[in-house]
Amino acid sequence: MNLEQFTREEGQLARRYEYDDATVMAVDFGTEATEASVDVVDDTVIIVIADDQYEIDLPETVERAHTFIKNGVLTVKLEDER
Repeated sequence: MNLEQFTREEGQLARRYEYDDATVMAVDFGTEATEASVDVVDDTVIIVIADDQYEIDLPETVERAHTFIKNGVLTVKLEDER
């Protein structure tokens, strides 16, 4: 997943954290994104905010991705890399 390219194009602030058992990514869409939704379809995280849709492709090595969005901040936790 290339968060740098995603944030450069769309202007969001993003961070990636590496832990022993997981990788966590956070993207701040701002306070106007409080009514956003997020879902994982196949190997893609899909975020819908008002009339805008964003997609983030997940690495092929990830078996599970957990996502949630709160106060405009998207969190993606990637686990069990193959």
